[in-house]
Amino acid sequence: MKDKFAATLFTVRDELKSAGIGPVFKEIAEMGYAGIQLSGLPPGYDQDEVAYHLKKNGVATAGMHVSFDRLTNEFDLVRQEAKKYGTTDVFCPYLPESLQTESGYREVKKTLNGLAKAAPELRIGYHNHAFEFETQLEGMDALAYLLEPREDNAIFAEIDVFWVAKGGHDPLSYVEPYKGRMPVIHLKDMTADEDRTFAEVGEGIIDFPPLLQWGERHGIEWYVVEQDVCKGAPMDSLRMSLSNLHRFADALQEQKQKK
Repeated sequence: MKDKFAATLFTVRDELKSAGIGPVFKEIAEMGYAGIQLSGLPPGYDQDEVAYHLKKNGVATAGMHVSFDRLTNEFDLVRQEAKKYGTTDVFCPYLPESLQTESGYREVKKTLNGLAKAAPELRIGYHNHAFEFETQLEGMDALAYLLEPREDNAIFAEIDVFWVAKGGHDPLSYVEPYKGRMPVIHLKDMTADEDRTFAEVGEGIIDFPPLLQWGERHGIEWYVVEQDVCKGAPMDSLRMSLSNLHRFADALQEQKQKK
């Protein structure tokens, strides 16, 4: 399991601007992360530089986050970029407010399915926040509508467990329909105070071991750590989250051996 833990670059987006891609990739790799998810790269980043430092540091690409605008307007370039990084997973990470409507979600679902059909070598997916739970379509919330597990729906899930909890749902129950349809999951924790804000994995109220067990049974390939806002240094947050995930993985392995 430890070879499936990855960090998303959105957590260290400011460090990428100040320190640069090479030093950031190196530090994440030295922490022990097996993968890096490409998200939050600085404007105008050099794709060859990204590919070089992934290879140099021996980390895999745990998918890419690509804006809906870029998916719809530069999809051929996105396909080329994914190939350069050696990934097949491309996720839409967010929707502008103009698309957070019933008609907008219908457009998004149709568009993402069209892209999946046009690029069978890729897995096109969607990463949630909590706003999707505010809209109902066809008897379900908008996230369930987008990710509906049907043969005619090619959109893969990338469930963010924090935002599911923020939306008032139990993460373990919510991911159940996406067995075999979620290659990547986003892990972030939630504080126990009344603010219910971001916390390092294992330092809040979300129960991660059952989610890891579920993932091992149902096709998770990457457990991606993300913390949108960190109280301290983001690198320290990534380090703490990974340490706790390793502790969970060791405990689960020990339980398995005792059976």
